[in-house]
Amino acid sequence: MVSSHSSITLSDEEKLDVLRRLDQFRQWHSLDQKRYCLVCGEMITGREIQVIESACGETPLRVVCPTKHCDALPLEWVLPTEDVLIKIAMVEAERGWLRLVRQAGRAIQACQRRKNVKTISRTRSKPGPG
Repeated sequence: MVSSHSSITLSDEEKLDVLRRLDQFRQWHSLDQKRYCLVCGEMITGREIQVIESACGETPLRVVCPTKHCDALPLEWVLPTEDVLIKIAMVEAERGWLRLVRQAGRAIQACQRRKNVKTISRTRSKPGPG
């Protein structure tokens, strides 16, 4: 699918001005400030945020999350307060725990398959009466 919108390049001053105008929810003091995107779960900075305009220039500028396949808007970005950072850490810890549980499950299944294969091969290799 071809996008009818394109990212534009602005000077730091212009980009900061655009962020200040288009993000009605939080103040921007510099492009180095960070926001946490609630949609993709990534930490983003003002420098990374994309400023978008339509290809034909008919629609006004808008700002979107820079993460691939995420087009979250300023409403969906929150300040990385201590509470938010704690929640991010908890989610990451839970993801890590789930990965370990999945790996352990796969290891157990693989071990059981090897055990079954050895049992089958032993029963086949026994000499028959005769």
